[in-house]
Amino acid sequence: MSSYSLIELRRRVGAAAQAHQAAVDAFDEAAAVRLGVNRTDLRCLEILLTGTTTSPSGLGKELGLSTGSVTAMLDRLERAGHLTRAPDPRDRRRVVVRATADAAHAARELYGPIADEGLQEIAGYTAEELELLVDFLDRARRLYERHLVRIRRTPPAGRPGAGERALRAGPEAG
Repeated sequence: MSSYSLIELRRRVGAAAQAHQAAVDAFDEAAAVRLGVNRTDLRCLEILLTGTTTSPSGLGKELGLSTGSVTAMLDRLERAGHLTRAPDPRDRRRVVVRATADAAHAARELYGPIADEGLQEIAGYTAEELELLVDFLDRARRLYERHLVRIRRTPPAGRPGAGERALRAGPEAG
């Protein structure tokens, strides 16, 4: 057992989680710059690169964007060669959005080494330790998701009512 007290260990977990988040944020910012996109565009590509074929409305819901914001984002990403839009083969009235092979290649170049080294980093953990890590990460994600809802419902400082407009129209409204 560690010589640290339980209180100190909890503080260290919080500090390590915050440092991890800052490192991920800085890397994602650099990746967005490298790809010539903004952070919302990068998040859209992340969703599409999971193999998901989705509609513009599905992306809007997942990203919290208005219809107009989604259209502008998809236009930017399509012009940059990162995605395609095509009629849905099952319902030609709908459009499906997919990441391009070039976008997948660029993402592999940026994030592949992290995934590979990450597997090496966790190779020494037992199954029980990995279960504990998954539990912690799942709880941390759910915590942020709960508080995302909270701050989206709160008007920005000095702008009464703006939070409700933003919640209805997405994060780029207000």
